[in-house]
Amino acid sequence: MKKQQTLTVRSISHLTGGSVHITLCPPQGEALPPMQPGQFVEVAIGKADVLLNRPFSIFHADAESLELLVKPLGRATDVLADYAAGDTMRVISPLGRGFRMPAVGSKVLLIGGGVGVAPFYFHAEALLRIGIRPTLLYGERTTPDASLIATLSAVADVKVCTDDGSCGFHGLVTQHPAFACDYDLVQVCGPMPMMKAVYAQARERGLDTQFSLENKMACGLGACLCCVEKTTTGNRCVCTDGPVFNIDELPW
Repeated sequence: MKKQQTLTVRSISHLTGGSVHITLCPPQGEALPPMQPGQFVEVAIGKADVLLNRPFSIFHADAESLELLVKPLGRATDVLADYAAGDTMRVISPLGRGFRMPAVGSKVLLIGGGVGVAPFYFHAEALLRIGIRPTLLYGERTTPDASLIATLSAVADVKVCTDDGSCGFHGLVTQHPAFACDYDLVQVCGPMPMMKAVYAQARERGLDTQFSLENKMACGLGACLCCVEKTTTGNRCVCTDGPVFNIDELPW
């Protein structure tokens, strides 16, 4: 059930590479609503002349805290990165359709490009609870933040790919040897060129694959139609029918 709350910044950490890890907590006596991996939240950036809410993947959530991994890429996210402990922001959560949970014993590959890795810590935690330790291919332009890699490595077998070869495998996630293995389920989030490259190979190999889309959104509730995506069943709102779509739903 969706809930709007004013949350307080408990901590904010600036990571190598420019990303920001934010932990939020609800007012005393309140709890956050249950959230599922792959869902997202809408945040009102109240510190500046940012009129529209912004969507963010859920890095981790429980009844007492919500964690976001944000990459400052524009006016709203730049302002958000300047928040400090004790500041407050209005958050609507949870929104959208999350990742499918596989059958127990499945072999799962997660692929995150850049800040698209954000939903996979929460998801990998859920997979571990049913006895599945996924492989996570994490693509970045250059060496990722060491503390972020350590956090992700606690819940997944992380394999880093970098464009410049400064860390891990030198090349694209689709070129990594781990991607050539067979999987029962592949789940992907990141830049569109990366997702379309994964899509093409997954189609060819018949891999059961899901994609978390990052279309621009405003309301997050299906009213503004900013995030409409063409699918095999017609135009659909990413914020309500997604953000996660199965490979057969996308005509890429």
